[in-house]
Amino acid sequence: MQLPREVVVGKETIESIAEISKRLGFTKSALLIAGSKTYEVAGKTVKEILEKEGMKIQTFLTEKALAKDVEAVEEKIVKLKPEIVFGVGGGTKIDVAKCSSSRQGIPFISIPTTASHDGIASPLSSIKGFSKPYSVMAQAPLAIIADTNIIMKAPWRLAINGCGDVISKITAVEDWKLAHKDKGEYYGEYAASLALMSTRLVMENADLIQPNSEEGLRILLEALISCGVAMSIAGSSRPCSGSEHMFSHALDTIRPCCAMHGEQCGLGTIMMSYLHGMDWRKVRDTLKKLGAPINATELGVTKEDVIKALEIAVSIRPERYTILNKQDLSRESCEKIAKATEVI
Repeated sequence: MQLPREVVVGKETIESIAEISKRLGFTKSALLIAGSKTYEVAGKTVKEILEKEGMKIQTFLTEKALAKDVEAVEEKIVKLKPEIVFGVGGGTKIDVAKCSSSRQGIPFISIPTTASHDGIASPLSSIKGFSKPYSVMAQAPLAIIADTNIIMKAPWRLAINGCGDVISKITAVEDWKLAHKDKGEYYGEYAASLALMSTRLVMENADLIQPNSEEGLRILLEALISCGVAMSIAGSSRPCSGSEHMFSHALDTIRPCCAMHGEQCGLGTIMMSYLHGMDWRKVRDTLKKLGAPINATELGVTKEDVIKALEIAVSIRPERYTILNKQDLSRESCEKIAKATEVI
């Protein structure tokens, strides 16, 4: 079970980077992973603060989370032998830092510049180009430093995306319970409760999670971090990724780069909560209140895309038992579900 040793969320927390690094025992060298924008937004500040304390900081800029990017960072790690890797940015930059550092056996610290998904705290990485189209186990961050002053400057759509990712845990946990009941799969009550608490936090505070609200952003960040911790406790993505995520991954294969991950998961959660016999209208209405897409048109996909993604979602992770396995949906059933929930 890997858990962060330090979690710091709030205004100007980036200023504590040197103090935290020293407390964790890193005082000599580090490799900083960022994108060109996130380096300007936060990476440069991190580098300057640490260099003032005498640390030798090397940087590596990447714009995507591909297997070749991970391998390039690994080469840098082997050459430089840093004590620690810093991932500064959104999901892709942190995923690259997380995966490359894990593969080379050194720790990493997560410094998010957006509140876009639970990858800022989870032990999993979503890297394209490896054998699986979904997240694979890497390692949890040793520390998370989330500066709300920096994150509030990011496009608000990224925070909405994070909300969709958190809300999706409501069906992920239901799928996990179903796998336990039908297949005898391990089910962790504590990890599941932590994921559901995160969903409840966001859904009950949807009015607060609005642009320019530091309080709302803090709630979202704490929920995202809790989701990451839930996965660390479970030892898998089970408490946070179920049929709704499989729908999102299926949609990626049909219509790549059309919408954001959390937006797609939100749409999937509406339909999967309907299949589970849950209050899907409450899910839909909360997403609507947050400004997230609640139908195919708003997501930017066609009716056929939704139906096809729903139909093939079960094949994305054959080893992961969900409501989709139990229902064994035909194309006609998929269309009926999408229409019943007004997704199409």
